[in-house]
Amino acid sequence: MSSAEPIQKPALPPAGPMIRTLGGIAMISGFLVVLVYQYTLPIITENKRRALEQAVYSVLPGTHEQRYFALSPAGLTRLDKDALSEANLIAGYDTLGKLYGLALEGAAPGYSDIVRTLYGYSPTCECIIGVKVLDSKETPGLGDKVETDKDFLANFEALDARLNADKSAMLHDIKTVKHGSKTQPWQIDAISGATITSKAIGRGLAESTRKNLPLLAKHLDQLEAKD
Repeated sequence: MSSAEPIQKPALPPAGPMIRTLGGIAMISGFLVVLVYQYTLPIITENKRRALEQAVYSVLPGTHEQRYFALSPAGLTRLDKDALSEANLIAGYDTLGKLYGLALEGAAPGYSDIVRTLYGYSPTCECIIGVKVLDSKETPGLGDKVETDKDFLANFEALDARLNADKSAMLHDIKTVKHGSKTQPWQIDAISGATITSKAIGRGLAESTRKNLPLLAKHLDQLEAKD
């Protein structure tokens, strides 16, 4: 009886050509990703600038001209539109070049994610005169009421944001209260059924005003100066 002949395994193809092929594909893919990124970045940046510009007009409706600034404890720096990503303060001026108001961002956790807002501040009345939601992933039909509810938006027609006598801190922190219980001009009357989102907007405004308004007070003369 003859023994079975061993099964011959097929020879494996050389690994070199396969590695070179995969490497070439990876290089081409990386190149295309970079190319697309470089092509679309200016478009994305310009779209963001236009969206923010329109949001400023929404919270500062008397604005004719916008100027961008970087505000920090170190001072106030004027920026051009190409450096919009570095700006945390936008000043709005009327047709006569007079300072109309200032737009700043507020942000705080909501029910689903961070709720980002842009608010308009008037140095004349020391109050917030408009708010617009920039980014929110709150529950449709509930949390997104903050963008459309007229009674809620009325909170921000003249929301008290005064500083104390020496301009070093807020006289009263902005606070969101239960729907129907607002008694003070610095309080926000929450939306029934969207209390978490209402409170997120209030916290964002409170934190932003507490941080930025005392700094703004030091630079109002610079902001009011005409070019």
